[in-house]
Amino acid sequence: QVQLVESGGGLVQPGGSLRLSCAASGSIFSIHAMGWYRQAPGKQRELVATITSGGTTNYADSVKGRFTISRDNAKNTVYLQMNSLKPEETAVYYCKSTVLTSPLLRGDYWGQGTQVTVSS
Repeated sequence: QVQLVESGGGLVQPGGSLRLSCAASGSIFSIHAMGWYRQAPGKQRELVATITSGGTTNYADSVKGRFTISRDNAKNTVYLQMNSLKPEETAVYYCKSTVLTSPLLRGDYWGQGTQVTVSS
């Protein structure tokens, strides 16, 4: 199996910054795309940013220029640097990875989520 463990959430003031981390472990042959999603209370989960194994990134329009996704392939870890945070970005942030557990078996795995609260 594959486990994803997020860290780095917490309480931050509007305009502040946080850095989220998500480490994958377990039966990993290789990891393709990794990404971050968020879900605010009463809303659907939405994409924040993704990054391929080659480093190609994709961002939601609402976070472009403020958030940066990166990954360390040697550590099977993806990061999300969040700057200029807004109160409306309060949500549970989830990590998702597309993982090959063997050359022929691929699946999507989710972390348990980490709470980010933006409030004064």
